[in-house]
Amino acid sequence: MPDLLLELLSEEIPARMQRRAAEDLKKLVTDALVERGFLYEGAKAFATPRRLALHVAGLPVRGEAVREERRGPRVGAPEAAVQGFLKGAGLTSLDQAQTITDPKKGEFYLAVIERPGRETLDVLAEILPGIIKGFPWPKSMRWGAASAQPGSLRWVRPLQSIVATFGPETENPEIVPFSVDGIAAGTTTRGHRFLAPEPFEVRRFDDYAQALERAQVILDADRRKDMILHDARDLAFASGLDLVEDEGLLEEVAGLVEKPVVLMGSFDERFLEIPAEAIRATIRANQKCFVLRKSGTEALAPAFLLVSNLVATDGGAAITAGNERVVRARLSDARFFWETDKATKLEARLPKLDSIVFHEKLGTQGERVGRIAALARDIAPLVGADPALAERAARLAKADLVTEMVGEFPELQGLMGRKYAALQGEPESVAAAIEEHYKPVGPSDRVPTDPVSIAVALADKLDTLVGFWSIDEKPTGSKDPFALRRAALGVIRAVIERSLRLSLVALMAPRFAASGAERSADLLAFFADRLKVYLRDQGARHDLIDAVFALPGQDDLLLVVRRVEALGAFLGTDDGRNLLAGYKRAANILRIEEKKDGRAYDAAPDAARATAGQAEERALAEALEAARQEASAAVAAEDFARAMRALSRLRAPVDAFFETVTVNADDPALRENRLRLLNALRAATREVADFSRIEG
Repeated sequence: MPDLLLELLSEEIPARMQRRAAEDLKKLVTDALVERGFLYEGAKAFATPRRLALHVAGLPVRGEAVREERRGPRVGAPEAAVQGFLKGAGLTSLDQAQTITDPKKGEFYLAVIERPGRETLDVLAEILPGIIKGFPWPKSMRWGAASAQPGSLRWVRPLQSIVATFGPETENPEIVPFSVDGIAAGTTTRGHRFLAPEPFEVRRFDDYAQALERAQVILDADRRKDMILHDARDLAFASGLDLVEDEGLLEEVAGLVEKPVVLMGSFDERFLEIPAEAIRATIRANQKCFVLRKSGTEALAPAFLLVSNLVATDGGAAITAGNERVVRARLSDARFFWETDKATKLEARLPKLDSIVFHEKLGTQGERVGRIAALARDIAPLVGADPALAERAARLAKADLVTEMVGEFPELQGLMGRKYAALQGEPESVAAAIEEHYKPVGPSDRVPTDPVSIAVALADKLDTLVGFWSIDEKPTGSKDPFALRRAALGVIRAVIERSLRLSLVALMAPRFAASGAERSADLLAFFADRLKVYLRDQGARHDLIDAVFALPGQDDLLLVVRRVEALGAFLGTDDGRNLLAGYKRAANILRIEEKKDGRAYDAAPDAARATAGQAEERALAEALEAARQEASAAVAAEDFARAMRALSRLRAPVDAFFETVTVNADDPALRENRLRLLNALRAATREVADFSRIEG
């Protein structure tokens, strides 16, 4: 079957945009084809620094004819309805419609719409210009004289040429006939800007990929990554060194080159006095180069690997020398920052935080540090930390933000603070907390283990959450500019993975200026939502979390998780499933009868009346009282497994009750007592969870 080849050649596309742009191109084109009834066998998109390319395989030469029956309004319907039907169906009058009879509803108009199949080439010519003109670049530009015209093309960088061909493998494919802002689709492209600048012709994808390779362009970004990684490892090994692998940097440099050539440079060994993280940040951020370790150790070597986009005639000597000069200058700056920062203690830097605004409604970084320190001191005894050390660590935790090194490399915040704290003689746990209080940063990041680090990390995240909740700056939809979801998930992971017992409301409520209880409850609901996400990833059911959080006072996240786990295990048994079914039956009866009677049957059942009733009624009354007492005691002792076992004993009496007892008895007093008995079942289950929130 015929294939589509599309290439959009431009000036250099930023590396961070390439992979997303390739996927957008594939989605936009294939979605447009499928929407018009053109199915395909496969599609793959590619990106290099100068081009986006798309190959769609297995398209039909012509689309299938479409026959559609569209039912319209009743015969005799208002004129507006008739005209809307005609317009939607593409008819000019009712003479072009049919009349059908529905035995139950009468006569209706029916339009039979037949559309002949269209040539795929024509459809491609129709959809591609709009996709190119409306392409969703994060940032785009206009250029040239045409840029002054309304509606002129916007592209990430000036678009130079378009290749668009369609046809079968056995025949010469045709050019898709369209143009965009004077750039007509054709078969001419270019290779590497310097190594193969001359234009050449391409027809189909297989020829295209091979022709590009001959023109010194590796089309597939993943292949460029593999080449860079393989050559970097080999070059490091040949020099007796180990590559410090960096997936993010690898992805970026693969988007900067079309013909990757890995070269090794070096720098003066005296620069190794600088912290390794600072060296790596300097070389990575400024030169997009990889650092190396001495083989079998964690110590950095005075060498780096760069990725060139040229096969140089001198073997890359000039390119390497140029990069070495820049790296030397950058490392000189880093050493100056390091020596300057060491001369001033962290505590002496604290006044500078008073002049840095954290948020216009939440004050300065200095004010925030004061809040975090007070909160860390309160949390410390709850997590087994020394309150004085936790407060000290919190006081110094943000001081490195005003150092020279962190000012140049913000990604080193915390880490440099730890090093400066250790140099000035701070206790090890204080220094560690300065770095670790940011953790966990993401799902793959670890949770701190040192109690002081945990106290400061929790204080930092809770202050952030309370602060933004107090000014009503909450996440909305997919927008979360202050990373509040991540902060909440960090608190949840710390609490659960380190088995911490904390009352969130007790910590949060006093820190809200007004409406503490109301805002704490709202923030606790946010924690519940984040806990659902966390536990769902662990395999737990979201409805069980709802069922537990529906009970009052559920702000101890560790106990919530344990209760959810016990509830899940219980509902996985026959006793649990049957009791849930019995509960739902009782709840349905109560809802119906309470609505009908206009009253609630929430009083305790009359024990004497139950005793005088049927045997199953007496048995259920006795079982409910025993189960409620035992479950309540077990919950108080935080033995949720025993609480579930207590409820499991209700299965048999509940089943027997519904099999033999008529709830809506003729005797009003007997009926009321039996409804109260069903409410007692509802109350007994609420000792462990709100069963009304449980699905199934």
